[in-house]
Amino acid sequence: MNIYIAGLNFSTTDADLNDLFSEYGEVTSARVITDRETGRSRGFAFVEMPDDEAAQKAIDELNGAEFDQKTISVNVARPREDRPRNGGGNRDRRGGGGYNSRRY
Repeated sequence: MNIYIAGLNFSTTDADLNDLFSEYGEVTSARVITDRETGRSRGFAFVEMPDDEAAQKAIDELNGAEFDQKTISVNVARPREDRPRNGGGNRDRRGGGGYNSRRY
């Protein structure tokens, strides 16, 4: 089962997550997602566990728990195709889409 973890402390590492989730069963992978340009954590991660029952127990017990001085949200990860494609918004081709996007 693929698990999504949000609200992580920016100092949390892959090893920290591996240690946390391995208390519930075997962990296939634990990956904190980082920014491509800066390499800094984006505050969320994915953990894979081969045993669905152990994974569900981890989700049930860790969702809303405090970890590394932050309250984390833990859920079953949705497949990519189930998520919104661009996060909404109405952006023009000149880029931006923010406060001054219509100033030419």
